[in-house]
Amino acid sequence: MRETRLRDVMPAQADVDRAGAGDLFNLAVDIGPVPMQVGACLVLDTGPRFDLKRARRLIAERVGAVPRLRQRLVPAPPGCGRPLWIDDPAFDIDHHLHVVACPPPGDDDALLDLAAAVIGLPLAPAKSLWSVTLVTGLAGHRLGMIACFHHVLADGLGGLAVLGCLMDGAPTAVSRAFPLPAPSLRRIAADAWTARLRALARLPHAGRAIRRAAAEFGAPRRVARSSLNEPVGAEQRIATVTARLDDVRRFAHAHGGTVNDAMLSVITGAVRTLLDGRGESIPDLVVSVPVSARGTATTARLGNQIGVMPVRLPTEGDLGQRLERIATITRARKSTAPGASAEPLANAGRLLARLHLVGRLFEHQRLIHTAVTNLRGPQEPLSFGGADVLTIIPISLARGNVTVAFSVLSYVGTLVITIVADAARTPDLPVLTGALHEELTAMSRTGPGADRDQGPGSSVA
Repeated sequence: MRETRLRDVMPAQADVDRAGAGDLFNLAVDIGPVPMQVGACLVLDTGPRFDLKRARRLIAERVGAVPRLRQRLVPAPPGCGRPLWIDDPAFDIDHHLHVVACPPPGDDDALLDLAAAVIGLPLAPAKSLWSVTLVTGLAGHRLGMIACFHHVLADGLGGLAVLGCLMDGAPTAVSRAFPLPAPSLRRIAADAWTARLRALARLPHAGRAIRRAAAEFGAPRRVARSSLNEPVGAEQRIATVTARLDDVRRFAHAHGGTVNDAMLSVITGAVRTLLDGRGESIPDLVVSVPVSARGTATTARLGNQIGVMPVRLPTEGDLGQRLERIATITRARKSTAPGASAEPLANAGRLLARLHLVGRLFEHQRLIHTAVTNLRGPQEPLSFGGADVLTIIPISLARGNVTVAFSVLSYVGTLVITIVADAARTPDLPVLTGALHEELTAMSRTGPGADRDQGPGSSVA
């Protein structure tokens, strides 16, 4: 008879899975009235006979393909390093999956209002840090799906990977025991000391890492004062504008730039129009552009690996002139090590949090005017429960003293530009939305295919 060993009778233990430096930064700056949460609003063409019970069942089944969605973040024992992700033995899908009716009149604006409220509602820190809200009652037999993630769980790329796993055709869940017992104290302590030794081994290269981070972040300079920088409250409004990706790409290439350069150009022009209406002007617009340290993300490798590249953009000139100048600026700023500023900035943020200075910095910073996130979404149509996904609207809330923030996502040949603005500070949001629409219309009228009837569209909530 084979001798029974201890490991044969002990249940398998989870690996030591820790929050990264960028994750801790997002925890440290999660203060004030607006939670560090991001999300997306999907609109599905369901038809009149869509089965909501089946939709709930599909989500419950597919969550198993993403281990992080059934885990919670807990502090490590004293002296044992960063917090740990562990399986939540009390995981209950009903804590995370909700069905609500869209407020009247059930149009796009009402849906976006609801999305702002859902993503602005803090998630329970003792549970898995995500939610999905199915929204019924939309006009045209459509269904809304509002996905919300705390930023510690995933960055923008990671959030897209998670959403992909909830769609039809995604790989099925990998079979493993759930919940796995948390790692032993001995394993956690050993892992912590191993991490410290590795950090010491990297010290000789710290100077080069700091230089790369400094090159990406640039030399901090105070931005021009404007109404764009005021303390932000909890009530936010969302507006969207759409454009054909081919039109934007064609215009960008004609002026020596990229799609991202084109987005920065139209946003700069729209913000200039907004400030003109307020009787203000600034010589340049300083935009915070997230830079990922990884080109893609998978659900097996979530967390945050995002650096920051503040870019000073010209506000003068027409659309083409601005684009050419912006393309030159961004080419000069691009780093050979994208995301190099991620860890140094995260460590600096955590230090400021320990000194209780984060709140003051966020509400009074003078380094950026706004933030623009640009993500490449799926270029093949998605479906859920047999219903086509018509659009994906990225949502990143305005925080600190940045009253207006922008997110851009491409999906099946369409760019969606989302504006999120503090409701009290931006009563003139329709002016900004209209200006952005005009900038994109001018772009779409340039080059082949400019005589097509359909132009960019917009919605304001």
